[in-house]
Amino acid sequence: MDQWLKVRNETRNIVLPVRARRCVSFFCQLRGLMFRRRLSSDEALLLVGQRESRLETAIHMFFVFFPISVFWLDREGRVVDRTLARPFHPLYVSRLPARDVLEGPLELLEMVAVGDWLTFEP
Repeated sequence: MDQWLKVRNETRNIVLPVRARRCVSFFCQLRGLMFRRRLSSDEALLLVGQRESRLETAIHMFFVFFPISVFWLDREGRVVDRTLARPFHPLYVSRLPARDVLEGPLELLEMVAVGDWLTFEP
């Protein structure tokens, strides 16, 4: 069952214009955004990890056919790194350990910076 979450940037006191699908299972995270033709401008994917790590939060863009914004979050929800991920790029790794990864439309790069604190609510 999908759980959609409202995303709020507490640092900037704004609600981001996306709903994030919470992705916890191995298979959900393995699939991610692969094989999709596009991502709706109001849709994001929150990959929820178990512990902070650089390796466990690395992502690839194989079979992802569109660019996305990617934000790595620590266990408190602070953005520790961010990037523009391009289609079919082999690997993206956060500069600092992170627990969760938020993948979304490109417009989010203008609304979220490293150091911002994000919260997620049903």
